[in-house]
Amino acid sequence: MKFTDGYWLVREGMESLHPADVRDLEEADGSLVAYASTKVVRHRGDTLNLPALTVRVSSPAPGVARVRVEHHAGGLEPGPRFEMAGTAHVPEVVIDADRGVLRTGDLEVSVRRGSPWLMEFRSDGRLLTHSGAKAIGAVSDDQGNHWVHERLGLSVGEHVYGLGERFGPLVKNGQTVEIWNADGGTSSEQAYKNVPFYLSDRGYGVLVDHAGPVSFEVGSETVSSVQFSVPGQVIEYLVIDGPTPADVLRRYAALTGRPAAVPAWSFGLWLSTSFTTDYDEPTVMSFIEGMAQRDIPLSVFHFDCFWMREFHWTDLQWDPSVFPDPEGMLARLHDRGLRVSVWINPYIAQRSALFTEGKEKGYLVRRADGSVWQWDSWQAGMALVDFTNPDASAWFTEKLRGVLRQGVDTFKTDFGERIPTDVVWHDGSDPERMHNYYSFLYNQAVHELLVDERGEGDAVLFARSATVGGQQFPVHWGGDCDSTFESMAESLRGGLSLALSGFGYWSHDIGGFEGTPDPELFKRWLAFGLLSSHSRLHGSTSYRVPWAFDEEAVEVARRFTTLKMTLMPYLARVAQEATDGVPMMRPMLLEFPTDRTAATVETQYLLGDSLLVAPVFSADGDVDVYVPEGTWTSLLDGSRVVGPRWVRQRHPADSLPLLVRPGAVVPIGAVDDRPEYDWPDGVLLHVAEPADGSRTVVRVPRGPGMPGEDVTFVVTRSGSTIRASSDSPMRWSLRVLLDGRTLNAESRGGLAEVRVEEQAARS
Repeated sequence: MKFTDGYWLVREGMESLHPADVRDLEEADGSLVAYASTKVVRHRGDTLNLPALTVRVSSPAPGVARVRVEHHAGGLEPGPRFEMAGTAHVPEVVIDADRGVLRTGDLEVSVRRGSPWLMEFRSDGRLLTHSGAKAIGAVSDDQGNHWVHERLGLSVGEHVYGLGERFGPLVKNGQTVEIWNADGGTSSEQAYKNVPFYLSDRGYGVLVDHAGPVSFEVGSETVSSVQFSVPGQVIEYLVIDGPTPADVLRRYAALTGRPAAVPAWSFGLWLSTSFTTDYDEPTVMSFIEGMAQRDIPLSVFHFDCFWMREFHWTDLQWDPSVFPDPEGMLARLHDRGLRVSVWINPYIAQRSALFTEGKEKGYLVRRADGSVWQWDSWQAGMALVDFTNPDASAWFTEKLRGVLRQGVDTFKTDFGERIPTDVVWHDGSDPERMHNYYSFLYNQAVHELLVDERGEGDAVLFARSATVGGQQFPVHWGGDCDSTFESMAESLRGGLSLALSGFGYWSHDIGGFEGTPDPELFKRWLAFGLLSSHSRLHGSTSYRVPWAFDEEAVEVARRFTTLKMTLMPYLARVAQEATDGVPMMRPMLLEFPTDRTAATVETQYLLGDSLLVAPVFSADGDVDVYVPEGTWTSLLDGSRVVGPRWVRQRHPADSLPLLVRPGAVVPIGAVDDRPEYDWPDGVLLHVAEPADGSRTVVRVPRGPGMPGEDVTFVVTRSGSTIRASSDSPMRWSLRVLLDGRTLNAESRGGLAEVRVEEQAARS
């Protein structure tokens, strides 16, 4: 929200108060507190009729500073509030004649005494950002509305990212961003997952601790700052130190909740009935049999909305006209080694039996007059489960438990954005603040049910809506996209933006949701989707089985699905890193924070730390890929490309730039038809361009349910000898790509090695 008319003036009808003169500084309960008048005080009489602002700086954890700005502090502060981890951390506070300083970890926050207002944030002595004159504002208008804003300075060349899953440019500089969950598709400024957290490539992040609407002006009002504002008379935000962007995300996750581990089977291919298509058990079985006949590994089958009867969503009852024996069908799917997902949402249609029950028990959201809130958008007479009521949450999840015990394994938790503000919540929450936060309560309730039924590590959702903390309940997917190359690209931007907002896993509808993709688009999207953290074939009005497009689509689906299965030893380790806050799909800046070109790249990503993926966004196969410094090799054909530079390549439908980082060791599994196996057994260590004198430690997790510890390999190069060793008795092998040669060796006694000259002479 903009408050100024150009740089000098305030917008008509508005009045703004700014800290102008810090009259006093004090230490209070481990906090640094600044008392600032809104005009310079020259004598005692100036203190009369003079508004003042209080700025309190504290620290909930090392390297994290919390800033609270108050105009009038006596107002009510209704919930909800974001859940954050607290510690017994006590920062150092030092006050002298010139300034007050709070130190927490390497982060130092200083407030200057006197005039003009200046608050600086430094890490290990380096300036990160600052709040200067007129940066803080308590604004009111002639209608009696109030806001508080802060503006934190941007340095020359600094880039801002995050703010949730946003489908516009990855770099947010120059954008106005409104934090308000909406079902707006992937082609607008609206977002399903709004997170009032931004990440700077200078190595810090900022989280605005306000569950309701937050307005960001990212270099779009004052071009040299990020402004954020909230309604009311108080604003709180946290500055999170790095020093690298990845370090910021780790600290953010420790503060707001780490992404849960997901089961290995979830990394396999998911196939959906699609949305409005006709389907029954014979249709479903024909799809599954068709995948098996074509040797395309399938891990999960998903039933979308019409597993339930029309006008009954959500009643959690199988439509008997198309699924007369759901328990038997689910058993037959399990016999094929498949997991099963079904679609749900938190809305209760008036025709659902749950509507009457929920109404009578007071489990549905109500208006101020006590009536149940309803409308006809999405489902006729739709009501909403009140998850602020523990009894309502238990009631709804108990209904879901019955579905799980029929044989369903997981839920696609769709929607959660269409949340009204003209209602009264059971716990008295502020409706404006509950609008976004509802997504947290909804997905938390379902995820906790799955943990209770399936256990830690075997619970996974397919969720659409989220806010701060929602990363704890994976996986999230990108919502409704069109079947176009442009929408494929905007989906990727959304996923990368979400990754820089603290979310560890992400998926999207392969081929696009709306419409039917042409075969070339579908094949390009297949490669992209199967090199994402999670992979799902899903559409709206048409099926997404590969043979519905052409035979080459079948080959592409087979190639990249089996490739992903062989990458499980690598992906399993990357997934463990995601639980610490570093996403599986990484924007280039996370791995190359000092590369100025990488800072703005939004058409490619790193899958983990070692594999660069550049999806092809054209039917002719032309793709521009930015290659960072060093010699990178294709995992698909071994070809080499040297960076740093942009490279244009042309790829057939069954290929794309999939480049191995120089010096990386990628463990490749021996099984290609399923994600669940003992990953170290028979593993191939794929070593790319190791530098002389290098030593790389590679850890390969054991497969699900397998006894024993992770297996560790050490790969070294000394001159012409590349050696790998492990104390594991398992069989494994070594493959080295070096200077255009491919060198191979089998392990013997826990050791494998190749010599460059010998293999070159043999070839």
